[in-house]
Amino acid sequence: MPVHYIYLILAVAAETIGTTALQASQQFTKPLPSVIVLVGYGAAFYLLSLTLSVMPVGLVYAIWSGLGIFLIALIGYFVFGQSLDLPAILGMGLILSGILVIHLFSGSATHS
Repeated sequence: MPVHYIYLILAVAAETIGTTALQASQQFTKPLPSVIVLVGYGAAFYLLSLTLSVMPVGLVYAIWSGLGIFLIALIGYFVFGQSLDLPAILGMGLILSGILVIHLFSGSATHS
């Protein structure tokens, strides 16, 4: 796997951790989750910048935000007990399908 994809996956993980901590911080009233938010987003943007040295910003952002949406929805469901209706689930399925199309078929996404 090319190193820029590893950076992108790590950026998604860091953003997911940061967003999960954002929910847990209760509007920045809890110190530890608030610090995790800052560190998570800082790491996410740094890793995202490394990916941007190789891939176009539009594709990087589409993959980063799409995977983040999907992962946060799963965490919201399993950790915070938030429900998803059928249209939300179908919409996220379309997002994942779009990410797969980009990764598998786009000539704009570098695979070196």
